[in-house]
Amino acid sequence: MRRIECLNKGWNFFGPTKEWTAVDVPHTWNAIDGQDGGNDYWRGTCKYTKEFSMPEFDPANQVVYLEFQGVNASADVTLNGHKAVHHDGGYSTFRVDVTNMLKDTNMLEVEVDNSVNDRVYPQKADFTFYGGIYRDVNLIVLNKYHFDMDHFGGPGLKVTPTVENGCGKVRVESYTNVQQPEVVVTLTDKEGNVVAKGEGCDVTLQIPNVHLWDGVKDPYLYRATVQLMNNGTAVDEVTTRFGVRTFKVDPKKGFFLNGRSYPMYGVSRHQDRKGIGNALTRAHHDEDMDLIREIGANTIRLAHYQHDQYFYDLCDEYGMIVWAEIPYISEHMPNGRENTISQMKELIIQNYNHACIVTWGLSNEITISTKDNKDMIENHHILNDLCHEMDPSRPTTLACYAMCGPFNKSAHISDLVSWNLYLGWYVPGLFLNDWWISFFHWRYPNRCLGYSEYGCEGMPNLHSSKPRRGDHTEEYQAIYHEFMLECFKRHPYMWSTHVWNMFDFAADARDQGGEPGMNHKGLVTFDRKTKKDSFYVYKAYWSNEPFVHIAGSRYVDRPEKVTTVKVYTNQPKVALYANGKLIEEKTGDKVFTFKVELNGETKLKAVAGQCTDTAKLRYVSTPNPAYKLQKSNSTSANWV
Repeated sequence: MRRIECLNKGWNFFGPTKEWTAVDVPHTWNAIDGQDGGNDYWRGTCKYTKEFSMPEFDPANQVVYLEFQGVNASADVTLNGHKAVHHDGGYSTFRVDVTNMLKDTNMLEVEVDNSVNDRVYPQKADFTFYGGIYRDVNLIVLNKYHFDMDHFGGPGLKVTPTVENGCGKVRVESYTNVQQPEVVVTLTDKEGNVVAKGEGCDVTLQIPNVHLWDGVKDPYLYRATVQLMNNGTAVDEVTTRFGVRTFKVDPKKGFFLNGRSYPMYGVSRHQDRKGIGNALTRAHHDEDMDLIREIGANTIRLAHYQHDQYFYDLCDEYGMIVWAEIPYISEHMPNGRENTISQMKELIIQNYNHACIVTWGLSNEITISTKDNKDMIENHHILNDLCHEMDPSRPTTLACYAMCGPFNKSAHISDLVSWNLYLGWYVPGLFLNDWWISFFHWRYPNRCLGYSEYGCEGMPNLHSSKPRRGDHTEEYQAIYHEFMLECFKRHPYMWSTHVWNMFDFAADARDQGGEPGMNHKGLVTFDRKTKKDSFYVYKAYWSNEPFVHIAGSRYVDRPEKVTTVKVYTNQPKVALYANGKLIEEKTGDKVFTFKVELNGETKLKAVAGQCTDTAKLRYVSTPNPAYKLQKSNSTSANWV
């Protein structure tokens, strides 16, 4: 059967310093300069080299493939002086058969280019385009007769489940390099028991009394295994997990999963990290998922590109419903049409079997600086038709931005539509969110509407007793999100809402407002070490895990003798104590507000059911410089 040899260790790298250094992959050369602001991070062509020994294989009966799971953005791969493969697109898997290029000792060279051009997406967006080999590199040894390895990085296996009268009907299609293949298909349940078996490259099997994949409460997964037989012996095998579920989107009632209303509320996620860029480990992905699950989200928009297969696997396992998209973003490039098509094919073919994915995203904020609207609209129609042709089981969607009005043609191409709106942040008036949603729903009552992005910058070291729009304080960010959660409750027909963003992320072009090079709209800081108060707002609304949190605990020194203290909890009753004495006990919902008299240092304790939280506040007549807010273009903010 197949054998995988990892090639992550022992590379040499020639980059911006013009010196060779030893590195392991995953690796990026923009981990520091892509996060410090100035829009000056190094973009160009760098080289990676690695020497490796001939893998053990039988040349008469086996072949060897070289696999890259993510190289940003373009790659030219050479093995022993032979050009092996060129690939455009920084977020997907690609492979090449290198059997005939191998020697006893092999020299692998990879030129990686993330420079500015007009044909490979993304080129313009509010995030850093890290260069490098930032996901795993593998050698795959397998039989010369095998399931497809050459079709857009896919697994050679396609599983389409449907449900009819409680019976799961599972169509399993497999693709091989054999003229008349003999394929055995086996479906097993979560415990490994065989539930159905058949033969053929395109076979539909039934699972009586099927156990549905039912979102975060019961993300049940089956497994499909296909074996390629030769004279009665299995020579290759591919396996994938899948979930059996139904879903639909109703413009008047929202999202439905397995026949019942299932309001979708969740977050958007960028994959980068402080100091390492996109070169994530599985432990990093696990930590991100743990934090997303902690707030009680049930959907994730994986923006703005194809994410690591491991993270899609986690979404399958934990029942997260996913919006998956390509980086066709901010600016339509007439020379980039073929790249949008190839990236969409890779996204669908490589991710088709994931139960978590319910929609394919065509583009994001594409009208921001597009000049050739006719070509852009045509490109969207091509992508939309391509998605329907490749996958009739899932609808398409896209994300418009604020200046793309509700009448814009691009907003009416996909099956679903969502908007990136920051009303109450970039423009004044939180109430405008209600107005805008109501207007669109009134004007287009049969169009499924969602919010693909909404958010507000907040920094845990910036505070104010009088927070206001544009000040980047933790307090205003919390007020903003309190309003948005209540706003969405008033519009239950929305098909989904996705916070921008779960985590702070790098955007090197950013210089003003907060910390240079960073977008601070996350509910959690870039290093994942600090959960902002807004994190707990969402946990109060979405999570069933009992907790209580005193907001503003980082705002210790305050200029007023009587200060306002907020407490977030999903418990129905909260008691607040100051220096051991009960201030007040309140019954309410999610957000509790108390007035606290400060006299020197005051130790607070909040009690909600079995949960407690503590904080320490002080009255000071002179502001602590740590709380002073810096001026930004959007506002001139003072400490109070």
